[in-house]
Amino acid sequence: MGDIYAEKPWLKHYDKHVPPTLKYEDKTFAEQFREIVEKYPDKTAIVYMGRNLTYRQLDELSNQLAQYLIKIGLKPDDVVGLHMPNIPANYLSIIAVQKAGCVSTGLSPLLTPKEMEHQINDSGAKVIMTVDLLFEKIAEVADKTKFSTVVVSEIADFLPGVKRFLGKLLKKIPTGEVRDLPGKKVVRFMEAIQGMSRDRVAVKRTMDDMIFMMYTGGTTGPSKGAILTQRSVMSNRQQTLAYLDIGPEFFALSAFPLFHIAGLFFGSCCLTVGASQICVPNPRDTDFIIKMIKTYKPGAVVNVPTVFFELMKKPEFKELDLSKLLWCLSAAAPFPPDYIGELESIIGESKFIELYGMTETSPVTCCNPRYGKKKPTSIGMPLPDTEFKLIDPETGQPAKLGEPGEIAVRGPQLMRGYFNKPEETANALRDGWMFTGDVARMDEDGYFYIVDRVKDMVIVSGFKVFTRELDDVLMKHPDVQVAASIGIPDPDRPGSERVAAAVVLKPGADKSNAEKELILKYLKDSVAPYKVPKVIEFMDELPTSGVGKVLKRELKKKMT
Repeated sequence: MGDIYAEKPWLKHYDKHVPPTLKYEDKTFAEQFREIVEKYPDKTAIVYMGRNLTYRQLDELSNQLAQYLIKIGLKPDDVVGLHMPNIPANYLSIIAVQKAGCVSTGLSPLLTPKEMEHQINDSGAKVIMTVDLLFEKIAEVADKTKFSTVVVSEIADFLPGVKRFLGKLLKKIPTGEVRDLPGKKVVRFMEAIQGMSRDRVAVKRTMDDMIFMMYTGGTTGPSKGAILTQRSVMSNRQQTLAYLDIGPEFFALSAFPLFHIAGLFFGSCCLTVGASQICVPNPRDTDFIIKMIKTYKPGAVVNVPTVFFELMKKPEFKELDLSKLLWCLSAAAPFPPDYIGELESIIGESKFIELYGMTETSPVTCCNPRYGKKKPTSIGMPLPDTEFKLIDPETGQPAKLGEPGEIAVRGPQLMRGYFNKPEETANALRDGWMFTGDVARMDEDGYFYIVDRVKDMVIVSGFKVFTRELDDVLMKHPDVQVAASIGIPDPDRPGSERVAAAVVLKPGADKSNAEKELILKYLKDSVAPYKVPKVIEFMDELPTSGVGKVLKRELKKKMT
C-alpha cells in the first residue's frame, strides 16, 4: 500500500533508547498496579492539595472500594461511570473498577443532559461515581437512566482533618448539595468504603477483556463508545513509556481531566510504572498549577494547548525556576506554531513535545522524540510497532511523499470496535487499519503533520482548502488571538462551498469592518485567492470541548 510508508523512514530518526519493536507483557492493569505496590509501597503516588498518598494507601483504599462495588452486586464487565474532577476519589475509582473486573467510562461534566443520558444508557452504566459539586448533573438525568447507585465524593475527601474542617467552615473548599433520588441509592464515598475490608481484590481478567469504554465526540451524531481492551491499553502503555523514557522516578503534573482518554491514559501510565503525579482538580485554575510547579518542581507538565496559553499570560509562570523541568507535553488539540517559541523561551529550548492520538487508539500513535529533533507543527513519528499510511480521500490510493492524505494506522493499540455499532466499526476499521478521519502529510524523515479533518476540508470550486493550515495563518495576524475556519454552502455555486472564519481578537483590537479589511488584506497576501474567507465573524470566544478543542460543528451551526 505505498512503499514510502512501508519503508518506515521514521525509524532512522528514533531516539537511541527506542527500539522499533517491543516485547509485550501479558499483564492487566490490576496486575501491573499490584506489582508496583509491592515494589514501591511507601512511594508517593499522588499529591493532593498538600497531602501525599502512597501506593500502599491507594492499594488499600481501592481494595475497600472494589469490595463495596462487588457487595452491591457488580459483576465482571459491568460499567461504572466516572464523573469527577482529578481528585483522589477518581484515581481510586479507576483502580477499584479494574480490581473488581469491571469497566469504566468517563462522563464529562460538560455533557448536556441529553448527551449525559445517552452515554449512561448506551454504556449500560450501573454505578455512577461523582462529586457533590456535580451531583445535580446526574440528578437531572436520574429518572431517564437505569443506573442503580450513585457514589458521591467531596473535594475535601482525603484532606487532613483540620484543613478539611476549616476549609468547609470558611467556605474555601466548594461543596454542593446532595439529596435522595427516587429509585436510586445515594451514598457518600467515605461512607461506602467505611468498614469494608482492605484485603486484596483481584477478579481475574484476560488481556482480551474490556478495560475502558470511552466515548468519542460524536461529530455527526450521538457519541460512540470505543471498546478498549486490556491488551490495547497496556500495549500502548508500554509503547509510550518506552518512547518517552518514563520510569518510576518520573514526577509529573497533568491538568488533563481523567474523564478524557488523554488524562485517563496518562494517569494510568503513572499508576502502573510507579511514578508520582500531582492532582489538578480544576485545570482552569492556573494560579494553582503555578503554585504546584513552584512547590514540587515536577519533571514534566502535561496540558492541553489552552492551559499552556493561559499559563503564558501569567508573569508568575515566566518567573518560575524550571531547571528541573525535563519537558512539557501537549495533546488533544493543535498547538499553534507561533506559540511554541514563546513557550520554549520560558521552559527551555527543545523541551516542548507534541503528540497525536485518538480515543480509538488507546490513545497514542505518534509523538515527537523525547531527546531528538522536534519539528515545530509536527505530531512527530509513529510509536514502536505502529504503522502509518496516508490515503488520498478522493482516489483511495496512497498519497505521494509530501502530499496530504487520510491517516490510517495499524498497531496493537487499536480498539476492538464501537460498542453495538457494527457499521461504524466496519467503516473505521478496514483490514486491520484504523481510518482516523485526520488528513496529514509526511516529510522525508517520516515526521507527520496534521493538515485537517477529512470532514473539515472545504472544497471551493474543486480546490481543496485545509482549514487547519488556514487557521495557523490567521493566528499569525498580530490582532488575532484565536481563529477557526469552516466551510459553508455557497449559494451561488450549488455543490461548492465558501470559506468562513470565526475570529477572537486580542484585547484592544476593534471589532470593526476596518479590522476585517486588515485581516482580509493580510490573508490575500498570504494564501491563494480561493482560500481567502468570504465571511469573517468576530466572536468573544469559540466553542470548545472539555480539553480545549475547537468544535467546528458548533461553529457551522452558528455561522450557517
